[in-house]
Amino acid sequence: VLRNLKTQIDLFRPENIPLDTQQEQLGAEYMKIRGAMTVTLDGEEMTLQKASDRLYWLDRAKREEAWLASQERQHQDHARLDDIFSQLVGIRKEIAANAGFDNYRDFKFKSLGRYDYTPEDCYTFHEAIEQAIVPLVAELQKEQAAGLGLEKLRPWDGAVDPKGRPPLKAFNDTDDLVQKSLQVFTNLDPLFHDTVKLLRDKGQLDLESRMNKAPGGYMSPLSESKIPFIFANATEKVGDLVTLIHEVGHAVHSVQTRDLRLLAYGSNPSETAELASMSMELLTMDQWDVFFPIEEECRRAKRDHLEKIIGFFPWMAMVDAFQHEIYLKPDLTIQDRHKIWAWTQQRFTTGLVDWSGFADWHETQWHKQLHIFEVPFYYIEYGIAQLGALQVWRNYKQDKKQAVEQYKNALALGYTESIPEIYETAGIRFDFSAGMLKELMAFVQDELKALS
Repeated sequence: VLRNLKTQIDLFRPENIPLDTQQEQLGAEYMKIRGAMTVTLDGEEMTLQKASDRLYWLDRAKREEAWLASQERQHQDHARLDDIFSQLVGIRKEIAANAGFDNYRDFKFKSLGRYDYTPEDCYTFHEAIEQAIVPLVAELQKEQAAGLGLEKLRPWDGAVDPKGRPPLKAFNDTDDLVQKSLQVFTNLDPLFHDTVKLLRDKGQLDLESRMNKAPGGYMSPLSESKIPFIFANATEKVGDLVTLIHEVGHAVHSVQTRDLRLLAYGSNPSETAELASMSMELLTMDQWDVFFPIEEECRRAKRDHLEKIIGFFPWMAMVDAFQHEIYLKPDLTIQDRHKIWAWTQQRFTTGLVDWSGFADWHETQWHKQLHIFEVPFYYIEYGIAQLGALQVWRNYKQDKKQAVEQYKNALALGYTESIPEIYETAGIRFDFSAGMLKELMAFVQDELKALS
């Protein structure tokens, strides 16, 4: 805590206060624009989140229709979003300069309290993902194309089941989602169940997708009441179930730290906050039969989730690498930024998805990632924490009770210890080296084979 206070004092400049306010205003405008995006399909106006459910439909023409409508709607605001981001880059350059930094990247690393790794470590992580994960994604995409009988996937072909099975439905409505989640957490640990019940009883769950609601999902710890709040955009797909479980992980973390002597002890660094949420996703998987009582469907849901974890790493690397480039070269034009994103995509994608005819849309896919606009450089933590979560899950496969206790003990520390020490308490290593990445991907591949 004292180290963080000293950092914030060192970085504080009065002239940055109005600049921070401008950042917040532009971030709010971004969220308003994204939240207002809707499309009309089959005569029904719906949010983009709901439209994305159709990407799981077996009817390829309907998938294409939904994808095209969503992309076209997003592209309508691309000029305004580019302008917002240009303003943000300019403001952030000025903030860094005021604090005595050559670039915003280095300022932000210090501001985020990244004491245990450097930008060079991030580059090493990117390279490891490029070498170890992208080929795995390519194999999964080849299996997807073969299953669908396609020579090449199009952007609307990635989510549908390759065996021609209808989309999995995890729940009927948000009440059903909460009720089933309570059962899952009861089976796993009483603390987890009690946390969800508290949030439900206190009206601290806003889960359903609706018009003009901001996109995404998050947990907010409320310092006065000490009762967390969860925000989401659930429809009925498996990903919405995972989102709630993820945010419950954050909520449990908040509850575990609310009685610490200093409020600042509960200001958890992102690397441990995301460890809490991503571990919860994996720890609950043994209980997913509550949502999927048919064994085949349960195995399918688990397999889909593990494949998404593999597929997440390249996207995470794209988002992080893109921001490194942008903030080291803050005077780039909008067109230059689009080219950097295109180069980043080329580096971390397989080339097995055919985007021909949609080059303009492809160059602005980063617009949908709210972190780039709202919380710059907060994204690689997801990759670091995912490796930690996979280690927690691996421990759980060996000794369920001990792994859950170690997990809870780590969360209870808040930020009273360093990140590596918190990971050690959880029974894992703070390690995102190429060796750890390969080791854990081998573990995930073994689990995928067991679910086949």
